[in-house]
Amino acid sequence: MRLSNKAKNITPSPTLALDAKTKELQASGVDIVSFGVGEPDFDTPLHIQVAGIDAIRGGHTRYTAGSGTLELRNAVVAKYKNECNVEYTPAQVIVSSGAKHSLYNAFLAICDDGDEVIIPAPYWVSYPDMVKLAGGVPVIMDTTGTGFKVTPAALERHITPKTKAIILNSPSNPSGAVYSEKELRAIADVIVKHDIILVSDDIYEALIYDGTKYICVASFGKEVYDRTIVINGVSKSYAMTGWRIGYACGPKDVIKAMGDIQSHTTSCPSSVSQKASVAALRGDHAPVRAMVEQFKKRCDYMSERLAAMPGIECPKPLGAFYCFPKVSSYYGKSVDGVKIMNSIDFSGVMLEKAHIALVAGSAFGSDDYVRLSYATSMEKIKEGLDRMERLLLQIK
Repeated sequence: MRLSNKAKNITPSPTLALDAKTKELQASGVDIVSFGVGEPDFDTPLHIQVAGIDAIRGGHTRYTAGSGTLELRNAVVAKYKNECNVEYTPAQVIVSSGAKHSLYNAFLAICDDGDEVIIPAPYWVSYPDMVKLAGGVPVIMDTTGTGFKVTPAALERHITPKTKAIILNSPSNPSGAVYSEKELRAIADVIVKHDIILVSDDIYEALIYDGTKYICVASFGKEVYDRTIVINGVSKSYAMTGWRIGYACGPKDVIKAMGDIQSHTTSCPSSVSQKASVAALRGDHAPVRAMVEQFKKRCDYMSERLAAMPGIECPKPLGAFYCFPKVSSYYGKSVDGVKIMNSIDFSGVMLEKAHIALVAGSAFGSDDYVRLSYATSMEKIKEGLDRMERLLLQIK
């Protein structure tokens, strides 16, 4: 059977072989400490669980409006008005089957063949292939020399007549970097100047530490508001990854186009999950604050331990639940006859020799780094980092 060119041009994940090896070792009884998971290890808060159960028992198990229930879209509207002072109408909100789905809808709605989308690296693994599937051209911007953040000058250099959009992710997966209001305003000025679209992936917006504040770029005034598509969801903030609810807010014509696309792909998101998501947005946020408090403790511990290890550089994350240490000082060295030449080799050695699972930085466009998630217990974090530190001392 002949595959389409789009299917053939999708880049396979460079971590697939490592993931398969992890599962093989676990199946054989090896105790693997996994730092690879990209989801909170907490349970969905009880009041949200109850709302989902009540939805099933109340018969809310049928199709909803294709772009999501009016109830949930109104809850999103209220969230942005109350928390960010940004005014949307329900017609400017679409609910999808996860924030990933919202992102893909957005790229399909704005990209013509050959349009360029600027993607700062390190980036979340799916951005480039989403753009390619939508017919666009990913333009990768290296930010490892500027604190994992886009600067206005760098953005200016990457804009061409074919540039359609830039995607920003703050807090960031994988780096944990968070943009300040001043930094975002400077980037927004460039976006307005060149009349390009900002796709703002804010899925980690509740997971911010050390007094850092979430800033919604669309709050900067009409010119920015009219050029911004905000992507968010309940997965990370409310420990609801499996409920699969994301949403997008933006200009009415873009949201309508995204809704038309969705009507021919998945149709509506889960009716039960939408009811639970209303409870998440409107309900008690104490469980979220408690979760963030635990993540901060883990963040402090992991980042300090990593930064103290020989040959490792690890800036402290200000959000999300990942550390992204630089490990390239070990490239060209060996352990037990195994040579380390890149982040995949480094991750492979850590899995084989230390029995810890990391994600190679090459998956995020930054091969000098690896990603560790601290969305796991403090006990496992301590054990895994102990194993890592012991093995680093053996690499020569």
